[in-house]
Amino acid sequence: MTTVQGGLPPGGRVPGKAAPSLVALSLALAACTQPFPHPVPFTDLPGWQSDRVAQAIPAFRESCAVIARMPADRALGGDGPLARDARDFAPACAAAASLPPDDEQAARAFLTRHFTPWAVGEGTLTGYFEPELRGSPVPTPTLSTPLLARPPALVEVDLGAFAPDLRGRRTAGLVREGRLHPFPDRAAIAGGALAGQGLELAWVDPVDAFFLHIQGSGRVALPDGRVLRLGYAAQNGHAYVAIGRFLIESGAVSREAMSMQAIRDWLRATPPGEAAALMARNPSYIFFRELAGLAPGKGPLGALGAPLTPGRSIAVDRTQTPLGTPVWVSGQGVERLAVAQDTGGAIRGAARADFFTGWGDAAAEAAGPMRDPARLFVLLPPASPP
Repeated sequence: MTTVQGGLPPGGRVPGKAAPSLVALSLALAACTQPFPHPVPFTDLPGWQSDRVAQAIPAFRESCAVIARMPADRALGGDGPLARDARDFAPACAAAASLPPDDEQAARAFLTRHFTPWAVGEGTLTGYFEPELRGSPVPTPTLSTPLLARPPALVEVDLGAFAPDLRGRRTAGLVREGRLHPFPDRAAIAGGALAGQGLELAWVDPVDAFFLHIQGSGRVALPDGRVLRLGYAAQNGHAYVAIGRFLIESGAVSREAMSMQAIRDWLRATPPGEAAALMARNPSYIFFRELAGLAPGKGPLGALGAPLTPGRSIAVDRTQTPLGTPVWVSGQGVERLAVAQDTGGAIRGAARADFFTGWGDAAAEAAGPMRDPARLFVLLPPASPP
């Protein structure tokens, strides 16, 4: 059986796992009587005894290594009772450092001692991966779309610094005559709005470039044998728009058949002008930076700054869930412990998550069709006294 590194099989399903049991269903119904979020015992986590939770500890340690370099009062995200700062993780990180490797009993004792699960509701679980692309240092007839570095003129704004009700929300733009203006959208940038600034990192196939923007990081193989590791650097401030819905509305792809692969197949089969027009309906545009020094066996850096672990890292909405924290994911055939280490433009809501499946073809096959209902439980350390 082909599996993704980290233990997540193609399609995101764990073989041999049945639909949620009646016991799990009854727990879900009982939980619905309480407002979210609310704390629950570990025994309420569906499938808690079935996962090898010790396999998630290395990912948590990666988070700790980043958090240890932060100021103690650095906010990691979350809202209300779920909000946590870097200092809140110090005791758990210190204890995690001395855990013996792959010791299931020790890992479970560590988790139950240092964390409290909080039920945050039911949402949607999707998957993402690190694409592997063919690229060139110069444009060619087939590799004609540049991957761009962050433009110097791009200004990012933390809106929460200006209005408490916008905490966790960000935008970006250009400053002209003392005012912030919208940055060029995808169509404008594709039309040359940023040409001549020397921002080109590599040139790739236009469809590959579009999906790299969705995934946020990738490996670009160059003709001289080098592999360029690229990670997220910035975004143009425009909201992400999923183009799959336009294919469904037009009847080009049925709702049941919709997947990342279905969109890619349509873009490949249609005339270039039509493909470009559809991609332009997503105005969001991602800028990249080179991730020098990353080992081939390490995943890309997530929004927290820690390398992602296949099958154990997830992207979350950091306005709802603190980065760095363990999260129990209970979905259709997926019951496992992961670590919140990344964010995404389409990840919105306390119970919304995106599973990192790894890199390569198997990871793409796993991530593409994954779109299932899931319940999330955020494992939080105690909040430090103010």
